[in-house]
Amino acid sequence: MPTVDVVVSSPVSQTMRCRQVEALFDVPPQEKQTLHWSGDVPLDDRPWNVGLIVGPSGCGKSTVARALFGAEALRPTLEWSGGSVLDDFPSESPLADITAICQAVGFNTIPAWLRPFSVLSNGEQFRVMLARKLLESPALVVLDEFTSVVDRQVARIGSYAVQKHVRKRGTQFVAISCHHDIIEWLNPDWILEPATMAFTWRALQRRPAIDVEIARVDYSAWRLFAPYHYMSAELHKAAQCFGLFIEGQPAAFGAMLYRPHATATNIYGLSRLVTLPDYQGLGLAFVLTDALGAAFKACGQRMHTYPAHPSLIRSFDRAPAWKLERKPGLIRKSSGFVKNFGGRPNAVFSYAGPAAENVVAARQFLGIPSLSRTT
Repeated sequence: MPTVDVVVSSPVSQTMRCRQVEALFDVPPQEKQTLHWSGDVPLDDRPWNVGLIVGPSGCGKSTVARALFGAEALRPTLEWSGGSVLDDFPSESPLADITAICQAVGFNTIPAWLRPFSVLSNGEQFRVMLARKLLESPALVVLDEFTSVVDRQVARIGSYAVQKHVRKRGTQFVAISCHHDIIEWLNPDWILEPATMAFTWRALQRRPAIDVEIARVDYSAWRLFAPYHYMSAELHKAAQCFGLFIEGQPAAFGAMLYRPHATATNIYGLSRLVTLPDYQGLGLAFVLTDALGAAFKACGQRMHTYPAHPSLIRSFDRAPAWKLERKPGLIRKSSGFVKNFGGRPNAVFSYAGPAAENVVAARQFLGIPSLSRTT
């Protein structure tokens, strides 16, 4: 059983200024200060993937972590000197591994991959830093100051994304943080609080529920989401726009277009689908698309989506509400869609989930006057 027994001693300065402070605040004069952490940390008692060392600043979190996992595990901050964050990953790492790890931690904005680290937002820097740590230290990652530089919404969502990836790979991750609000999202297998040296095993739990609102939005809402679309900032003027909101804040965007077809007159296609960087990793895009698909189906319409991004294709292929109609491949030159898709190797999926129960509400939600079309 691992045991922590660490003593840190340091001499007390004897300058006049320090003596004055001791007298001013009634601090007993000392020649040396000593801090001591001692306790059992039974990490070998059962398998685990995610741990959390938590407590206020100065309680000894980093000191205890070094005693448990070694100083090398807490090595200094990564260097970021490349022209893009992709260039900062190890040269020997295959590109497929780099893109997969970025997507796994919710860093899905492809244009941001091509930018240098210094111009990314705090949330994007946090996620790409997680990606590098997880890729470069695949067996065990110990991350100090976890979520300290990002807002609490990003902290919670990022915590959920990283623990999901770590459990999927069967590796180990230890977060060191002064924030208790991430516990339900990081869902650690154990928690160590150095202030009292209390160690607790935890059972896995569901993440907290998130209340979302989905509504029609004006075309102008696209301006907020356009910079984060992986393919194009353009959007057809005829698109019907929908937004997903969390606590009143926009988080995801979907745009629908009527799709002319040789034999069917009731197909609507998903033209754009974007989740803002701070909200990536929760599956909000599928909350939005499933709601749209259910509404269209209730009104006797069919909803198709045409993803070209490999990660999005895999996600739709795994989603129970979506049926693969055509595997990824180049669109025929004779196709009417070639102008819209540019001959990209897209797949085609159709919504195959349940219909919305309230047809009247579905019609009002979609706001498309041509819902009387039939096959």
